[in-house]
Amino acid sequence: MPVRLWRKPLDADKIKIPRGEIHIIKERCKGCNFCIEFCPREVLEESEEFNEKGFHPPRVKDSNNCALCGFCEAVCPDFAIFTVEKNCEGGC
Repeated sequence: MPVRLWRKPLDADKIKIPRGEIHIIKERCKGCNFCIEFCPREVLEESEEFNEKGFHPPRVKDSNNCALCGFCEAVCPDFAIFTVEKNCEGGC
């Protein structure tokens, strides 16, 4: 049985975790769900609505969980999703 070591980094209170804002261009989506499957923080899920092509585009399940990793942008074959950094000056 592997041993897992968990510790809090010593500078955790000094590190600012980036927060992302996800934008989905629903009409470009072909419903491949790569963005949903490859998101390491499970920010996206399949929506119930249809786009003009007849596919279910993704929807944002929990926007506060987005760490701006860019995996969703990288795996989307149709360039139907992109992220920008949130302005968190007032707190996120």
